[in-house]
Amino acid sequence: MTQPISRRTMLKGTGAAFALPWLDAMSSSSFGAKKELTKPPLRMAFMFMPNGIVPDHWTPAGDGEDYEIDKPMLQPLAGLKDEFILLENLWNANTIGRNGHWASVPAWLSGGYVQRSTGRDLDTGGTSVDQVAARHIGTRTPLPTFELGLDEPRTGVDNIGGGFARMYGSYISWRDPHTPVTKELIPQLAFDRLFRTGSATPVVSGANAKHPLVLKSLQRDDASLLDQVLEDAKSLQRRVGYNDRAKIDEYLESVRSVEQRLEATLRPQLRWINEGSFDVPRPGPGIPEDHEEHVRLMLDILVLAFWTDTTRISTLMFGDAQTGRDFSFLDGVKGSFHGLSHHREEMEVRDQYERIGTWHIEQVAYVLDKMRHLDEGGTSLLDNSMVMFGSSLKDGNAHQREDLPLILAGRGGGTLRPGRRLRAKPDTPLCNLYLAMLHRMGVNEESFGDSTGPLEGLG
Repeated sequence: MTQPISRRTMLKGTGAAFALPWLDAMSSSSFGAKKELTKPPLRMAFMFMPNGIVPDHWTPAGDGEDYEIDKPMLQPLAGLKDEFILLENLWNANTIGRNGHWASVPAWLSGGYVQRSTGRDLDTGGTSVDQVAARHIGTRTPLPTFELGLDEPRTGVDNIGGGFARMYGSYISWRDPHTPVTKELIPQLAFDRLFRTGSATPVVSGANAKHPLVLKSLQRDDASLLDQVLEDAKSLQRRVGYNDRAKIDEYLESVRSVEQRLEATLRPQLRWINEGSFDVPRPGPGIPEDHEEHVRLMLDILVLAFWTDTTRISTLMFGDAQTGRDFSFLDGVKGSFHGLSHHREEMEVRDQYERIGTWHIEQVAYVLDKMRHLDEGGTSLLDNSMVMFGSSLKDGNAHQREDLPLILAGRGGGTLRPGRRLRAKPDTPLCNLYLAMLHRMGVNEESFGDSTGPLEGLG
């Protein structure tokens, strides 16, 4: 019989020593024992679409459970009506008087008042809800949070748009009011992160169980990244220009991420292990030329992250504040999402803008349908999730900020009652929804952002 090894066993290298992550072999009483949850955990995801929607083609007729999906932009979700709540009258009051795009994006998940900045003194006025949740429950999984995106971050200042740093519009996830959380853009690297967590026993199934990255996970020396002089880096940060500061920020963020993953592996985590399989082949290198393929890969990887219980908190940005993504690959569309959003009520242009928005909702329908068909012991992955999709603007043409277009999908582990249209009181803080979601995740904050209390009527 294999003998247990000491918890004090260290891996030693030049100038540094690191404690091994918790291994089953470190305890004779736990040797061979499974560390599994007895029921599926609750997951939380936020999917952001920039530039708003066509209001007349979004808001349906009817109330409560009797509302009808009779508007063009909601049609992709018609077969999923019983899986989501259509939310209305929620907004972020602190975006009034700020820029229509750049300041609205970081406020989407924080409700903060975003200060004008050239980039040297970013201040969003708040921490995003995903990161607040991660502070409380992020150590329960190898990845505290999982941030995905499609557009590269912007640099510079939009002087036409009121003097806001474009970086504001590149991130919805903020570790604190001054620090955006780096998002992964390359599918292969996002996929690989799921198997580079340092976990002694990666929880995967199907074809991924034999993936070479899984088999070699213990051989990787992520700890070597910590053998750096962080104080010197921070000192250097104060003496370089904006572009170099951004690079150092990204480097330090990578180190913080590694530290969090190593700290998480020092604890014997209770994990949910799904039976069956959800096979996602490892993507090829780089970013696919086909945008829809890029999006679908990222959505599949997000689902895989939840399915393997590698993380329970994720964000995905379909585009940044003024995405220049050319959607001419769609029939009848010629131009970029942001450019076409300013259609000035010219019907030919507005129709193209609407087609782009509807395409995004088709992608949401794709991922929700995939999640509802993944069984978790008699319930589905979607049943055990809260998936919010929406935009930081109602009408991209008029920069309308009231009554944001939002849906909340899933049953929240039995705490949400989907299949309804839920109208909150006019001008209800969006942060009320986030406070309610935090409570369901086991994060008992008294308030969040500009909340006035948890949003009622969700259950």
